[in-house]
Formats: sequence, C-alpha cells, structure tokens
Amino acid sequence: MKHIFARKSIEQLHREAEGDNRLRRVLGPAQLTSLGIGCIIGAGIFVVTGQAAHDKAGPAIMLSFVVAGLACVFAALCYAEFASMVPVAGSAYTYSYATLGELAAWIIGWDLILEYTVASAAVAHGWSQYFQEFTSTFLPRLPKALSTTPFDYDPGSGQFVATGGFIDLPAVLVVAVLTWVLIRGIRESARFNTVMVVIKLAVVLFVIGVGAFFVNPANWQPFAPFGYTGLSLFGHTVLGQTGAGGEPLGMLAGSAIIFFAYIGFDSVSTHAEEAKNPRRDIPIGIIASLIVCTVLYLAVAAVLTGMVPYHEINIEAPVADAFRRVGLPWAHLVISIGAVVGITSVLLVLMLSQPRVMLAMARDGLVSERIFGAVHPRFRTPWLSQLVMGVGVAALAGFLPLRILAELVNIGTLLAFFVVCAAVLILRRTHPQAHRPFRVPFSPVVPLLGMASSALLMFSLPKENWWRLFVWLALGFAIYFLYGRRHSALRTANTQPPLPGE
Repeated sequence: MKHIFARKSIEQLHREAEGDNRLRRVLGPAQLTSLGIGCIIGAGIFVVTGQAAHDKAGPAIMLSFVVAGLACVFAALCYAEFASMVPVAGSAYTYSYATLGELAAWIIGWDLILEYTVASAAVAHGWSQYFQEFTSTFLPRLPKALSTTPFDYDPGSGQFVATGGFIDLPAVLVVAVLTWVLIRGIRESARFNTVMVVIKLAVVLFVIGVGAFFVNPANWQPFAPFGYTGLSLFGHTVLGQTGAGGEPLGMLAGSAIIFFAYIGFDSVSTHAEEAKNPRRDIPIGIIASLIVCTVLYLAVAAVLTGMVPYHEINIEAPVADAFRRVGLPWAHLVISIGAVVGITSVLLVLMLSQPRVMLAMARDGLVSERIFGAVHPRFRTPWLSQLVMGVGVAALAGFLPLRILAELVNIGTLLAFFVVCAAVLILRRTHPQAHRPFRVPFSPVVPLLGMASSALLMFSLPKENWWRLFVWLALGFAIYFLYGRRHSALRTANTQPPLPGE
C-alpha cells in the first residue's frame, strides 16, 4: 500500500525521456498551435453544437460555450505550467505521477485512454455523416446497413431505438487510413494537419461571414427554453428541468455536452516530448489555440441558432443542413467539404495523442512495454500502440451512436482537468523551488476555479455517464492491481537489493 502512493521526481521524469527510445523533437510553436486548433475546431462546430442546442440548451448554447471556455482557460493555464516543467510524453498522467503518486497517475492515465479513444470514435462518426452528405451530391448514398450504427438513443422517449443499420462503414475506413498516416511519422502527420487547419479555418470564417446575412433574431426567442441551469447530483436533478430520460436540461447541461468540443487543447501537452523548445512552445500552443477557437465557437453558435430554430436543427450535420434550408445549396457543398477536412484533422490529432499517454505508462511498466512502449526504429512513432488504438476506435465508431460517445468522453476529460488543477497546488507546496518557465497567474485562485468549474460540469452530466465512468475505473483498478503494480518500474527500482559495496 505504501508503494501505490510513491511519486516520481521531476529529475527522474527528465532522465526517462532521454536515450534511444525518445520521440523526435520536431514541433515548433506554430505547429503545436496548429495541432491544438486542428483538434478543437471541427467536431465542436460541425457536430456537437447542433446536438447540444437541439437537446439541451437552445440558443443559450452561446452562453454554454462561454462557461465551458472559462473552465478550459483555468485548466489550460495549469496544463501550461506542468508542460513547461515536465516536457515529456504523458500529459496529465505524467503530472499526476509527480504529485499524487502511482495509483492516482494510473487512474488519470486510464481515464485519458477513455477520453481519447471515445472522443476519436465520436469524431469518426461525425466525419462519416458529413462525408455522406458531401458524396450524396454526386454519388448514390450508401445503403443504411453500411452507413449508420445499429441503434441510437432517443432523448424524447429516453429509450434506445433500432436504426435499421449494421455498421458505420465510412467511420471505420477513415480510422484505418489515419492509423496508417500516424504510424508513418509525427512530422508528416503535423504537415498534413496544418494543411487541413488552413482549409477548415477558411470554411469556418465563410460560415460566420455568409451565415450572418441569414440570421433571424426571432429564432433566438426563447433564448433559454430549458433554463440557465441543468445541474444534477449523481443522476438527480437539483437545478433545472429534466428530460424524458431523467437527464438534466439547461444552459449548464449544454456546457457539459459541448465541453467535448474543447478537449483539443490538452492534446498539445501530450506532444511535449516532440516539441523543439517545450518550456516556451507548449504554453504558447495551449493558450493560443484555446483563445482562437473559443471566439470562433461563439460566432458559429450564434449564426447556427439564428439561421434555424433550435428544435429544428439537424444534429447529424447541423451547419451544412442550415445553409441548405436557407436556399444555398452551393454553400452546403462548400461547408460539407470543410467539415470533412476539419473533422479529419480533429480525428488525426486525437488519435495522435492517445498512444503518447500509453507510451508514458509503458515506460513505467504499468502496461505492456513490448506493445505500448514499442517505438518504430525508422518512423520514431509508438506504432504498435497506434495500431491497437486504431482497432479500438474503429470498433466503437462503427457500432455506437454519437449521443452515447459524446457524453461518455466529457466526464473523463473533466476528471482529468480537475486532477491537473489540484496537482498544480500540490506541487507548489511540495516543490516550491522547482524551475517553472511558465507559472499559473493568480494562484491558488485560478487552480481552485478550475477544480470548481470542472466539478460543476461533471455534475451537469446524466447519471449514465457516472455509471460508465465507475465501470471503466473499476476495470482499471483490476488491471492495475493484477498487472500494473506487479510490473511497476518504480516499484522494481525501489525493491532491488543494493549492489556489492553499497
């Protein structure tokens, strides 16, 4: 029991990132910011905004983005301090190991696996819907059996319903292609992402500029049809309205859902080991990408809910469908192309990030180093881990609907943010003299606000998310105590007998 709370020193983390098994440092601040924007802008604008406005918040989705953005700002500043101190792979997992101990680090690492894997599956599903919208203009649609998941969740009745589909084949195929691209190398992946970011930013600005001429202010009334709250405690709504399935409704409930749209900024920290100057470039990449994307999200949310009444929004392809409804079929085509490109970059960065967390865990012996710690001798990428993730994401994207995937990933992300904010406070006390190239301003106020806002949004999620999180964590505990604790590199180092003469 004593060992599970053992912590790794910052010096030890730096030493472990050296040597032949280190990733290649090739990313500058512009590339890191591009990776952040590439992961943030896409699914949030083109997919999740429509679902949250339709099901949870109505036009008040604009305020939902503000609340979620503030929570992300607090967490982003904490991530930036850690990333500048410990520029190695692993993100919140690594930070937790240095502050809270091995068991807490395992919980966060296991949680991050859930976050990136399920988020990738949700984004792949959104990509599939826009890709089918785009190709339907010049090709016959795929049969329903190959174009959608076998079932979906109906928020009106609170029940699961059959769709007549069997598998979302386009989602599976795009995951397979990107898995191959990511195995080829980080430099190639970053260049591919930069090109896609430029295209989708142009399309997003087009949506804002052109869509503004078709906004009907009457569509913003009532502004908050479900209220401004939506807070529940483990499935029991304490503030706000309740949906047919018992889920909370309102502006805060909308924030908890669209929080999914912001998770890209923390993926920047997973690439600290591949940054040329991580102490400077990682904070720049995190903060710059978050600011740019928050402004764009607010503008698109205002345009979308102004163009179409919130209850008529198409949740599968909301932006493209909005332009089709106002009589701009050519704009519908442009937006569909931009959405396909934009969501592809989101999927690429998400799938790029998760194997870096697994690599850090494998170096510590908590998961198989032979599989998850294998770095390709030529491409210098964690290729086996990337392959395993590709298979898992393809399976989830092919068979689970968007509503389940989007909500499941949020609670895992918020838990990670809560722990990172707490870890900053702990490390400030335990290692006050540690070199901090970037420091969280107004500490401890900012970390405490980060913890409070993350907890608030976690409690605004439906109770099913808590049960799924508990099941996932229970599985994680079982793996840790049956495998991870026994193979822990830190435990092995602490129990080795002294050498002769020592």
